[in-house]
Parts: sequence; C-alpha cells; structure tokens
Amino acid sequence: MRFRALLALAAAITAGMATAEAQQSKQLSIATGGTGGVYYVLGGGFGSILGKELPGVTATAQVTGGSVANLQLIGSGKADICFTQVDAAFDAINGVDKFTSKLPIRALAVMYVNYMHVVTVEGSGINKFEDLKGKRVSTGSPGSATEVFALRLIEAAGLDKDKDMKRDRLGVAESANAIKDKKIDAFFFVVGLPTSSITELANTPNTKIKLLDHDQHLAKMLAKYPNIYAAGVIPKATYAGMAADAKGVTVWNIMAVNASTDDQLAYDLTRLMLEKREDLALVHKEALNIKREWQTSDRAGIPWHPGALKYFKEKGIKVE
Repeated sequence: MRFRALLALAAAITAGMATAEAQQSKQLSIATGGTGGVYYVLGGGFGSILGKELPGVTATAQVTGGSVANLQLIGSGKADICFTQVDAAFDAINGVDKFTSKLPIRALAVMYVNYMHVVTVEGSGINKFEDLKGKRVSTGSPGSATEVFALRLIEAAGLDKDKDMKRDRLGVAESANAIKDKKIDAFFFVVGLPTSSITELANTPNTKIKLLDHDQHLAKMLAKYPNIYAAGVIPKATYAGMAADAKGVTVWNIMAVNASTDDQLAYDLTRLMLEKREDLALVHKEALNIKREWQTSDRAGIPWHPGALKYFKEKGIKVE
C-alpha cells in the first residue's frame, strides 16, 4: 500500500512538472522569406538567439513568399514575428494594395535598408532600365514586397507591367537560375547587401552581371508614395563583375508583430534584436546595420508596439 502510494505521488509530481514545463515552453515562428534572401538567414540566427536568451522559448525561421505573406501570417496569428519592408507594412495597416482589410501590425525595431536590385547579364541586350520593354522579366514571387516595389518602379518608369514586358513571378533563387538558363532576361529583387543568390550568379563562369540604375524614377514614386522610399547606391565591390556603382531606390526593413503580442515578449524581442546584433552578424553582416539611431517613427512607418516603446524609454531612445 505504501509502495503504491509512493508510486502515485511520484507520478503526480512528474505529471505536474511536465505540465509546468509545457506551460513555460513557447514555440515562436519567425516569418522570413525565400532561402536565397537575407531575411531567412537572419531569421534562423535570431531564432537561435531567442532560444539561448529566453528560458523556455524556441523559435524557428519559416520560409515564405516575403513581406506581404509575412504580414498576412502575422495578422492571422499563423506566425509570431516577421521581417517586412516598410512599404508593405504601411499597406497592411491601411488595408490597401495587396491587403483587403486593415491588419493589426505593430513595429518592434527598425532593422536595415533594403536595396532594389534590377539584375541582368551581359548579352541580354539590356543596358538601361527602359530596355526592359519587350523583355521577359521576373518581378518577384507572389506575396513578396519585391513584387510590390517592382511594380511601383515599373509604373514610375512609364512602362506597363503587362503590355510592355513578359512577366514571370519568381523568387530570387529561381530568378538567378532562370537568367543563367536564358529563360528570363532580367529580374527584380529587393534585399540587403549582399544576397547569396546574386553573389552566386555574379560568380558563375562566363557570366557578367549588370545592375541597372533606376534612381531617376524615385521622384515619381515619392509623389505617389510619400516618405516610403529613398535614394541609395549599391557599391560596385558588392558583386563580382559590376562595372560601376548602381544608383537606385531603397526602403527600410522592420521587425513586426501582431498588436495583441504580450508586452513582455515584445519588449524582449526588441531588446535582443538591438543588443545582440553582433551575435546576429555572425550569420549575416547586415545585422551590424541594426542601430539604436535608426529607431525612429518615420523609419518604422507604422505604429510601435507598447513593449518596444517601453524598451526605448528605458534606454533613452527617442523615437519621435
């Protein structure tokens, strides 16, 4: 009788411990992008940091179509954290363009700048942006901010996305392979510097890449989408074979969550993104561009989460 009682007590204690552990354990999903971009790499690195720094938390990077898909996942509660471009996030909270309703998205941290790459190769017959007319072009995968950005840039250039080009909708890895196989003539991809798929393309034997200047179309973009985009330069040393710096258009990246996210979790996510950037840079050097001084409302583009604001206040970071 005493032995059975001890067994019952041990079982109860074990069950209680398992229940407590289950209650403390939290699995987070980080919506990133395709495997050929920077988001996915940083998402995996950030997930590892969360697992080390937050007891009971595990986090994994989720492959997605990109910013638009990420915001939809966050809005529906199917992901916990996402990386996104500001232009897509602004559309999401206002329920415009790719979003049929307003999504409850809040910013946690401004990350780094994304550069639009308009990529072609020598022998394509494309030497300037306007030469895309009549060509087969990939404007990014469905659900990506690349597609949103690319279509706005094409419109600003006075071209019709459907009538003036044959348009494919491929991710960056697929685009790079397609241009090698001469299935497309050029592709768009907006990303931090450098990105692996374009680096690999540039290093392909008998291939010389060209990045097309497009800064001349920025003014028209800003006239329609104020305060979202800015001029930027991709240095010629970024990718092998570049003959000169590429002058183009940029947009900020942010880390975002659903407005209903627990304040303490939002605080911790913001803290770790800003304070562990050197660790995150071990997986991609763009993490070094995640800086305290970038944390301003005009760069974030959407409202802040209260947890992020609490962290900023404690650290004396003025976001307004």
